[in-house]
Amino acid sequence: MAEAITSAPPPVRRRSVGDLLARDLRALPIVIGLVVLWIFFATQSDVFLTARNLSNLLVQSTVVGIMALGIMFVLLVKEIDLSVAAINGVTSVLMAKLIVEAGVSPWIAVPVAILIGAFIGSLSARWVTFVGVPSFVVTLGLGLALNGLQLILLPATARYSLNGTGLEQIALINIGGIWAWVVLAIGILCFAGLVLSEVASRSRAGLETAMMRAVVLPIAAATVFGVVVVSILAAHKGIPLVVLIFGILLGLGGYILKQTQFGLYLYAVGNNDEAARRAGVKVHRIKMAAFAIAGGVAALAGVIAASRTLGVGVFSGGGVGGGTLLLESIAAAVIGGVSLFGGRGSIHAALLGALVIGTVSNGLNLMGVENEIRLIVTGLLLVLAVSIDKLIEKATGQQSF
Repeated sequence: MAEAITSAPPPVRRRSVGDLLARDLRALPIVIGLVVLWIFFATQSDVFLTARNLSNLLVQSTVVGIMALGIMFVLLVKEIDLSVAAINGVTSVLMAKLIVEAGVSPWIAVPVAILIGAFIGSLSARWVTFVGVPSFVVTLGLGLALNGLQLILLPATARYSLNGTGLEQIALINIGGIWAWVVLAIGILCFAGLVLSEVASRSRAGLETAMMRAVVLPIAAATVFGVVVVSILAAHKGIPLVVLIFGILLGLGGYILKQTQFGLYLYAVGNNDEAARRAGVKVHRIKMAAFAIAGGVAALAGVIAASRTLGVGVFSGGGVGGGTLLLESIAAAVIGGVSLFGGRGSIHAALLGALVIGTVSNGLNLMGVENEIRLIVTGLLLVLAVSIDKLIEKATGQQSF
């Protein structure tokens, strides 16, 4: 009788630092860079680390951060949208026209603007997928056309004032006192639910999960981060509504990317659209949805920008050509860790990238440095971030582009 042969399970290979940087700790170089920037600017200005300035920094970063969040969905499917700044501008002008000239309530005008932004984005994707023209060309041309439409929609004064319409309250409302901590508690509970849901999904798929690394550490880190942020904001005026809106969008985006089939398809299409198509994924629909999200989110960013400036005009959407708004939005997404060649990026990229862009702008302004230098520094940071990312990929044998 032959004895049963038992084989010992293969030893678990400990992951190297390079493997961790390539996956779980992909954002670590960005976080370290952000900390270095904060330390540098804190030594250059006594005002930088005050509660008032940090609150202003977060508010100033929201528009670029929200735009970067939308662009991220397009980059994930290996496309680019150069019309988001123009969508931002034309939808905000259309919203103002409805409110000021037609007497439409902001409660109606704002959703209409967002829906129109999403519709414009989906049109871009339809042209790209069905005609076959590269998204770079389609969105570049569409952006120029929308810039012209924006100028047509403006009155002879080239500006609509939104003061007194109620829309300015978006930028003025702050949530302080005990309610700021209630908001934080709700946010942490939602984040914990997202983490536990992801662990449950892995468990159903038969994948082992280290509870300490996958559950305890993320929730603890999010709690500490949230307490620090709310403490700083509460020391000034409380949580600005625009920052809360950005946080809610980050939460929704994280849920979509990690917990939905649509999020899985986004990564699949970005990594290999032909393989995804053969697997039954409706690639053209996924791309249309990604562009629609980018357009709708850009329109929402335009609403917030209009609320902060108390009006819209030629300057809305960064002006003709998108100005620095388009470039900073794309730069924020890429600096935050989203690949320009599809298939890779996490929701925190929009937050980290926007903070880097906002920190550079805020810090250099406090130092009295000219705007030209700020643009140079931002451009160099973009090249540096992509270069570090590429070096990590080469070191770990992961070539995404």
